Amino acid sequence: MVFSSHIFLFYFLPAALAVYLALFRAPQRWRNFWLALTGYVFYGWANPKFIVIMFGTTFVDWVASLVVARDSWWPFGADPVEPLPPGPRTRRQHAALMVSLVSNLATLGFFKYFHFGVDSYNRLVSSLGLDAAVWNPIVQVALPLGISFYTFQSLSYIIDVYRGHARAMANFVDFSCFVSMFPHLVAGPILQFSFLAEQIEHRTLTLDKFARGVALFSLGLGKKVLIANPAGHVADVVFNTLHVDAGRAWYGLMAYTFQIYFDFSGYSDMAIGLGLMLGFVFAKNFDAPYRSASITEFWRRWHISLSTWLRDYLYISLGGNRHGTLRTYRNLLLTMLLGGLWHGASWNFVIWGAIHGGGLAAERRFSGESSWLARTPRSLRVALTFLVVSLAWVFFRAPSLRHAHQYFVSLMGLSRPDVYELAATGLVYQPYYLLSMIAAAVLIWTSRQAWDVTRNLTWPHTVLCVGVLGVAVLVLFTQSYNPFIYYIF
Repeated sequence: MVFSSHIFLFYFLPAALAVYLALFRAPQRWRNFWLALTGYVFYGWANPKFIVIMFGTTFVDWVASLVVARDSWWPFGADPVEPLPPGPRTRRQHAALMVSLVSNLATLGFFKYFHFGVDSYNRLVSSLGLDAAVWNPIVQVALPLGISFYTFQSLSYIIDVYRGHARAMANFVDFSCFVSMFPHLVAGPILQFSFLAEQIEHRTLTLDKFARGVALFSLGLGKKVLIANPAGHVADVVFNTLHVDAGRAWYGLMAYTFQIYFDFSGYSDMAIGLGLMLGFVFAKNFDAPYRSASITEFWRRWHISLSTWLRDYLYISLGGNRHGTLRTYRNLLLTMLLGGLWHGASWNFVIWGAIHGGGLAAERRFSGESSWLARTPRSLRVALTFLVVSLAWVFFRAPSLRHAHQYFVSLMGLSRPDVYELAATGLVYQPYYLLSMIAAAVLIWTSRQAWDVTRNLTWPHTVLCVGVLGVAVLVLFTQSYNPFIYYIF
């Protein structure tokens, strides 16, 4: 189930909100139970078997957190749980942490990287002439939707409890609500437990919150349906054609660059808006990233919840910048390589992560008031950063390294498309797609962010949001192309 579908908009969401609002004067635990239940229904809509996986890892994390918090192999009890004080942890607490980490990472690794590992192994032994060693497993592993997102959220919980940054939740329903709440379940934002813990137990729902939530959801739906979908259609047509001329190649690349931003930022806006409708305040997840003047600034603006998670739980854990320059570069590169693998089980994503990690390291090396970067006009640095980010998206979008290589050949004007390929890609220049691309560029570089527009809902803003919602819903019924890019991660 996706947010931009008639099932969600006209059936699931009204029912979920109606019961939730009816329970608003009931104890908080009943509302949390309803959110956990609706989250499992939402998650299991495509494949109910995936519910078992999420429930299993959720239960393990909950028990492990109580073992850490109470330092007991039988941690269940009615007494309140307080955050751990600073200081060393016992072997039992360390063992509980490791059980949680291993169970989460093993589950994620098996379902997400099993086939990647098998394919990489088979290519290696084949290149060595050891065809007899090729392994053809009879098991076909399906990737559960959003497993990367809820796994990272669960990891933030057990790590925050272990570090003493948050207290463990004694009630399983409350913790299940944190993991399975449908607004952020399958595509983020990745909410750190320490940020959301207090809201799980104590939150208020006001008319202002609800109104802003509806407005933010409306603008997010407009981003998705009116911009991301047509841009995505253009990108698919061009990327799925093996040989295109340079003009079409650059046009297709810009289309994908726009699609992935409006698709994901639109989803984040909808998720944050849904959270507000339920009384939760989520953190901002995008802040005009294509206006960044460096890769470092880009990662402060793009998918902020992921970059924050990678910084707090991976980069700092590796040592951050505390052990000298070379180790800092290593930690940056390793963090982004793993961040690339988090996005997908493919060498393309590893290369994408390496590009960004290398960019972060290079900028740190050449930063300073006297560097040539500092002396370069900001507009030129913004254009250069946008170019690097866009070119890196080729690896993100191309289905294989071979396809990515061929696409770069096309970008350089060295490809020789035939008449059939030119005819197949000619439809992307229809006025509807051209206008969508122009609108995307205008919104990216000139307009205010949806987050900022909805902070003060004046009458013009309200009319804008209602109008966008109405047009988006009407257009939605005419579109057959409606993917969500980040649902596969």
